[in-house]
Amino acid sequence: MATNKPGLMEHEKFEALRALASTLNQVSDLDVMMETILSEARRFVGAEAGSIYIREGDRLLLSYSQNDYFVKSESAKDFSGYKNQEIPLTGNSLAAYVGREGRPLNVADAYDIDLDSPYSFDPEFDRKNGYVTRSILTLPLSDLRLETIGVLQIINPRAADGQPRAFERDDEELMIIFSSTAAMALERAQLVRQMLLRSVRMAELRDPRETTLHAQRVAALAGLLYEDWARKRSLTPAVIKKNRDHLRMAAMLHDVGKVGISDQILNKPTRLNHDERQEMQKHVLIGLKLFEPVFSELDRMIYEVILNHHERWDGRGYPGWINPDTGLALPGHHGADERPLGKKGEEISIFGRVTAVADVFDALTSRRVYKDAFDGDLACQIMIQESGHHFDPELVDILLLNLDLAKAVRRRFREY
Repeated sequence: MATNKPGLMEHEKFEALRALASTLNQVSDLDVMMETILSEARRFVGAEAGSIYIREGDRLLLSYSQNDYFVKSESAKDFSGYKNQEIPLTGNSLAAYVGREGRPLNVADAYDIDLDSPYSFDPEFDRKNGYVTRSILTLPLSDLRLETIGVLQIINPRAADGQPRAFERDDEELMIIFSSTAAMALERAQLVRQMLLRSVRMAELRDPRETTLHAQRVAALAGLLYEDWARKRSLTPAVIKKNRDHLRMAAMLHDVGKVGISDQILNKPTRLNHDERQEMQKHVLIGLKLFEPVFSELDRMIYEVILNHHERWDGRGYPGWINPDTGLALPGHHGADERPLGKKGEEISIFGRVTAVADVFDALTSRRVYKDAFDGDLACQIMIQESGHHFDPELVDILLLNLDLAKAVRRRFREY
C-alpha cells in the first residue's frame, strides 16, 4: 500500500539498515553515539523528536534528546540535547514500562491512553513548553544477554506533507531491527567511556581536582566549542563529527599525566614556588609517554590535546616547542637560556585551544577545596580579560554565545 511518509522508501530501508552498523562503527564517544543513534532513528521514520534513556541500576537516566520544534521555535531557547532526568523503573511512564518489560510500545495518541493501562503519559513537558506530543514509539535497547541497557523513544512522525501521523506496523518492525543494532553500538560506547574514566580516576586518586565529572564537562564543552569553530570554516559535517568524536574522548585525558607528579606538589595548599611549578609542568611529558607510540587517529588527538592545552595564545604557556622524547627545545625554538619558546596564536593546535578554554572555564565555575565556585558573571569576566592573552579570542566569543549550552553541560555532569 502506498504511504505518505517522508522517511525512507521501502526499497531503501534494508540498505539503510545495512549501512547503519557502518555508520555507528565510526563513532566511539558515548554522547556522540547517542546523538547519532537518535538522529538516525528519527531519519528512518521521519520523526520530529526523540530521547534516549540509559539504565543505571533500578532507574533510567534521560540522557539525550532532540526535537525539531525547539530548533525552529523561539519559545523554548533553553532546550538542549543534554538532559539529566531520573525515572524509576518501577514508575508508570512509557519509558519505565518498556525498560521494565523489555518489549516495544506503540502509542497512537499520548492523550488517549486507557486509564486501565499499566503505563501513562505525563503532559507536564507539553504544558510547560507549548508542545503537543501525539504518537510515541518506545523501544528497549537490549544487549546480547537480552538485558535492557536503555530505552529509545521517538515521537511525532510526520507525513510527506508535514502533517502528523501515527507509527505504523512496518515502522515498528523496522525500529525493532534498528534498536538491536543501536544497542550493540551503545554498549560498545559505554565500555569505551568507562575505560577512559578509569584513566581519569587514576589521576583523581593523586589530584582531587581532576574529577571524572570535571573531565566529562571539559570534554563536552570542548566538543561544543570545536563544532561551532569548525562550522564557521565550512568544514564538512563528516569531518566535524569525526573530530568531535575523538576530541571528546581526548579532552577527558588532558591532565592524566598528573599520575606521575608527587603528592607533595599536587596537594600543596599554597602557591607553588618556581621549582615546584617546573616539576608540575612535567605532567605534560608524562601524559604524552602514556600514549606513545601513536597508532590511531584517536591516539594522535589525545597526543595533541595533552601537548597543547597548557599553551597560551600570547606564547607564555608551556611546554612550548619541545622534543617530546627529551623535553628539550627544538632547534631554532629556544630563548637565550635554551628553554623552549612557547607556541602562540594559531601555532597551537585548535584541539588544544578549545580544551584550554573548556578546562579553565569549568575550573572557574566549579567548587574546589581551596575555593568556592565562581558565579557565571565573574567567570565570564575572567575569560574576557584573558581573551587574546591566555585564550584564543574567537573561542572566548563562541563560549560567551553558548553559555546556555555550557550550563546544560554542567547540569548533565553535576557534582552538587
